[in-house]
Amino acid sequence: LRTLRAMATGAEIKICEAGGHGMFFPLTEVEHTWPQGVRIVLYLGALLYLFLGVNIVSDKFVAAIEVITSQKVRVRHKVTGRIVTVGVWNGTVANLSLMALGSSAPEILLSVVEATAGGFHSGELGPGTIVGSAAFNLFCIVGVCIMAVQSPESRKIKDMNVYMVTVAFSMFAYVWLVIICSVTSPDVI
Repeated sequence: LRTLRAMATGAEIKICEAGGHGMFFPLTEVEHTWPQGVRIVLYLGALLYLFLGVNIVSDKFVAAIEVITSQKVRVRHKVTGRIVTVGVWNGTVANLSLMALGSSAPEILLSVVEATAGGFHSGELGPGTIVGSAAFNLFCIVGVCIMAVQSPESRKIKDMNVYMVTVAFSMFAYVWLVIICSVTSPDVI
């Protein structure tokens, strides 16, 4: 009866109500008749199982970062002519880049799944999730890094070029998103 009323009024049926559906849950059509406690246990079990999967993937990812960034090569020093061992990667840049990729992967995958399920149209989460994550990374993490330095101590960014490129592309992305969402296609996304 609730489903028919929702269909007649044009209201959207919630996933937890009879007739509601999501991408994976409910598993069966009769799941709405199960007691709420059973459904809570089912959903929490699925959530814990997925968190376990994220944990395993994260462990593998961090181990891969360590293998990649620890690579060394022996080269001849230009001035002294001696053979020296140097890192292939700048450790800071490599670790930050790979960690940024790893921490953004869930948002990117969420956006891909949502776009795929929505007929390759932007959904409610996609752009906002990715831009929100980038904004958090740019503003909050930089703020925490600044606050972590003790008061009499000071630190400087050695290579401002890398920082300025990051800031420039981030600001470009934010301005571009505002133009797309507010100017060229208002109320579409």
